Amino acid sequence: MDIVVLGSGNVATHFAQNFHHQGHKIKQIFSRQKANAQALAFAVHANSITEISEMRRNADLYVIAVSDQAISSLIMDFPTDLSGIVVHCSGATEMDVLNKFKHYGVIYPPQSISKNEDSDFSQIPFCIEGNTPKVQATLLTLIHTIAPKSFACSTSQRLAIHVASVFANNFTNALFQISYELLQKHDLPFDLVRPIILETAKKVQTRIPKEVQTGPAVRNDKITIKKHLNFIREQDDWKQIYQLLSQEIVKRKS
Repeated sequence: MDIVVLGSGNVATHFAQNFHHQGHKIKQIFSRQKANAQALAFAVHANSITEISEMRRNADLYVIAVSDQAISSLIMDFPTDLSGIVVHCSGATEMDVLNKFKHYGVIYPPQSISKNEDSDFSQIPFCIEGNTPKVQATLLTLIHTIAPKSFACSTSQRLAIHVASVFANNFTNALFQISYELLQKHDLPFDLVRPIILETAKKVQTRIPKEVQTGPAVRNDKITIKKHLNFIREQDDWKQIYQLLSQEIVKRKS
């Protein structure tokens, strides 16, 4: 399949590389930053472009892998007579933002992807949407070549996965940072809690999180909770987070 990738960041890089490795032809890499476009294009044997007017109109797939905020403004310059399928990769952006095109859809990877770190697409369940059954089937067939766990989903299902991912990934990482700062404040290394982070992540691979919940809140240990809150009394934000999450744990105890 002939593919044009629009973007040169984290998601664009991994899409281009994975499609290239599976034998698909990356025809062009677009980026407003010439050096970024050239670097990724060189890696996947493609041409680099910095203007939408230079984009090929006969590719099979156009992958818009830019920030959510940039999608709408980017496609304003697109020609509407593209013969291929136009997709974006956002978890929170409606598919119909692309409805100016005849064939369009979404390829959303619910994963935290960084340009310079390996990301095993074979283990990621990509969410696939298409504006017609035929487009959706075509996208599923294509994405299965790089991500065999991918599945068809609706817009609301995709948004649910995106919100769930924020809770499971972004928010937990913010809590890790609080742990890091608390330990650092008392001259202790973050390495002390890395084993418990790994153990918790391991448990929820095979069990429902509620079933493996531990800690003072699930035991209704009010004495320990009070000690903890007193210990972090100078950090109002931390206290609020601690209290709110403790309340959530107590609600789910029954």
